[in-house]
Amino acid sequence: MLDWLKSWFLEISGQVVFAPMYFAAPLMILVGALDSSLLSLPEVNDYITIARIANNPSEVYYFPLFPAVGSVIGCLVLYRIARSGEKFVAKRFHPKHLDRVQEMYRKWGLFALVIPALLPPPMPFKIFVAAAGALNYPLVRFTLTVLLARMARYYFWGILAYFYRDEVKMMFAWLEQHFFTVLGVMLGALILIVVGRWLFLKLKSPSPKTQVSFTD
Repeated sequence: MLDWLKSWFLEISGQVVFAPMYFAAPLMILVGALDSSLLSLPEVNDYITIARIANNPSEVYYFPLFPAVGSVIGCLVLYRIARSGEKFVAKRFHPKHLDRVQEMYRKWGLFALVIPALLPPPMPFKIFVAAAGALNYPLVRFTLTVLLARMARYYFWGILAYFYRDEVKMMFAWLEQHFFTVLGVMLGALILIVVGRWLFLKLKSPSPKTQVSFTD
């Protein structure tokens, strides 16, 4: 019933992984920019980088630069929006979470941005970018921090894919054969995360108490 979804996904991913560099590089930058700005494409950059280098080992030296540059461009877009539009930040992120991130910036400084930039989901990242814009974090320092952290992340995956390319190919072949099982597990995990988060916030919020009046 959903064979078209599997075919579409494999066709698109195959085009990105096996396309000539003059096509793959700008496409990778575009995907990275979209993922780090207003859209969410969880771990797509990591997946493409790993698959690309596993099939083209000689590109390990430079291909991870493309998702890193794209991520920086997307972060700068979100940074600029957050810097000039307080309503956008308040609408997209819960004020309590934003206050917590801003406190982390005051406490940890540079590392409050480095750590989420290095780690993959479910570690949140966009809220740290938006908070940097809202706090007027220095633009040059922000750009260099995101660039170096993202380069470290994608080069890490690229080097692993280079040394374990046979295992990576076997893993992707297994994922292709069990596409719907993996998709179902991912959707189930996403539902559990959303429901668990909702229950946590509901239990954490103070229950309404009966007001006592001291007036006659």
